Amino acid sequence: MSDQSSAIEVCVAGTGSYVPERILSNEELSTMVDTSDEWIVTRTGIRERRIAADDEFTSHLASKAALKALEQAGMQAADIELIIVATITPDTPTPATACYVQQQIGAARAVAFDISAACSGFLYAMKIAKRLISDGAFQNALIIGAEKLSTVTNWDDRSTCVLFGDGAGAAVLRRAEAGEGAIVATEMGTDGNLTHLLEIPGGGSAKPITAENVNQHLHTLSMQGREVFKIAVTRMKEAAEKVIERAGWSADDIACVIPHQANLRIIDAIADRLAVPNERVFVNLDKYGNTSAAAVAIALDEANRTGAFKRGDHIVLVAFGAGLTWAAAAIRW
Repeated sequence: MSDQSSAIEVCVAGTGSYVPERILSNEELSTMVDTSDEWIVTRTGIRERRIAADDEFTSHLASKAALKALEQAGMQAADIELIIVATITPDTPTPATACYVQQQIGAARAVAFDISAACSGFLYAMKIAKRLISDGAFQNALIIGAEKLSTVTNWDDRSTCVLFGDGAGAAVLRRAEAGEGAIVATEMGTDGNLTHLLEIPGGGSAKPITAENVNQHLHTLSMQGREVFKIAVTRMKEAAEKVIERAGWSADDIACVIPHQANLRIIDAIADRLAVPNERVFVNLDKYGNTSAAAVAIALDEANRTGAFKRGDHIVLVAFGAGLTWAAAAIRW
């Protein structure tokens, strides 16, 4: 699904991120399951991940990232009109985690809701917010990708437990003024025929968690890794190419590509297929693992704050997740 032209341009006014204090290293993981640092690094590129405290919920991670984004944007929470939280690990099934965030940061004027698009969620939120601002419904929006994946990880499954971590990233979007940057193009897609490749099978109306099945790990992430890998590379390449073409750019015009942080092999494959040098591809996977909806958002904030790109640069964000879902955005910073 592509953009249609809109009169009002929308810019990213500020970014923020937050990760929990606790670091779970590969070495520590190797004492929990049959694995090793070498095995994990060779196959994924991950060296450590962050784990939230028992009393630290997805909304808490989201709120801390949100406040940093607001600070950078020079805005108060009271000014925010729309909050969208992308997550597959909400505090509660209802109300939405965005409602807790609204309360925690004091954004009393905001409309708040969640979306569920797994690792593509932050870019789905970006497209939705961009359109709502462009159409004149809102002046600004706070979009957040936040996950506490440690609560849905099967810590007995060495093929998946090494991959995931907790964290949150946020961005403030608003109407762009003359001469400012803009979100130039966005793209998103879904293939519901492949829902079985990456899922949390239990906990919903189809398979409620009961006393009888609680030990079957139905509430944890299940993934067919090889199949997901192949489709992820193809769909992320296609999505990125579409927004680059729609923006009227070439590979040489792009200062920074920020891909979903799931696996270093996928990231390398995307860079190769887009003909973008590795030094222009931002990677923080080694520090945080796969934080699902938070991954691109955290990476965007770190890239922004460390000078990976500057005002006027062209950047591309691209992600892929359960659903199966994929999304991309081309931004003139």
